[in-house]
Amino acid sequence: MFGSSLVIGDDILDIGSHKFDAGRTDQRAIGSGAMIPARLALGEPGQFDVPDVPDPAHFCRNNFASACGNGDQGQSVKFAKGTTTLAFKFDGGIIVSVDSRSTMGAYIASGTVKKVIEINPFLLGTMAGGAADCSFWERNLGTQCRMYELRNKKRITVAAASKLLANTMNSYRGYGLSMGTMITGWDGTGPQLYYVDNDGTRLHGRYFSVGSGSTYAYGVLDTYYRTDLTVDEAIDLGKRAIYHACHRDAMSGSINNLYHVTRDGWVKIHAIDVNDMHYEYLEEKRNAMASS
Repeated sequence: MFGSSLVIGDDILDIGSHKFDAGRTDQRAIGSGAMIPARLALGEPGQFDVPDVPDPAHFCRNNFASACGNGDQGQSVKFAKGTTTLAFKFDGGIIVSVDSRSTMGAYIASGTVKKVIEINPFLLGTMAGGAADCSFWERNLGTQCRMYELRNKKRITVAAASKLLANTMNSYRGYGLSMGTMITGWDGTGPQLYYVDNDGTRLHGRYFSVGSGSTYAYGVLDTYYRTDLTVDEAIDLGKRAIYHACHRDAMSGSINNLYHVTRDGWVKIHAIDVNDMHYEYLEEKRNAMASS
């Protein structure tokens, strides 16, 4: 069908096995890890851009793994992550509140990242860590949830959906994924909230916050959270927690996207610039100080 000229070249068969040869034009630039462009030759197979070492897989695990704290100090590539996401249950349902800033160290790559993944009309997931990992695997979870519905003729529970994601993460444990997510929604047992990360950890709780700004968000949640909050109070709490995290954490900011999950499914409440929230709360603080 393709003719007899299509063959597997030596450059594919000996990946990671050959040493640097000054006479070759398909080598990597010394010290940079970058591939020196080879001469164009139509009809020849391409080349995989992998580490030119005896064991590329071992090299990737040691130098490209996602780590917390200073665990990546000796790595060739250090992942710089930053975000604030939170979710909490209360008597009126679940509030999911996130920021929208994407950072690469001190560089702000985007201010309009959608960190809430709408898995189905009754399930939401949040993104923290690697944007590509979170986006891909939560959309993959959406496919698994839909397949469950088609096979069983009923909607999947939040517990089962979170378990599917945890099982997937556990099967890829140690492969360098970076993901800290919350899976939340409403099923036959009421509002449910789970935390799932790239190690396969799965926790059930009333409220979680994930990301570089989570310590600030937890401070607000620990102070003002109650199960008997009204819907307006719960929305204001989710909004304030994200604002204070964005105000103190340089890697969080831009837009606050907030969702409310009810028995009838989720609804998006607002998308507000945190800069506008700053002046709103500043005026509120000044009025409170003047009246005291």
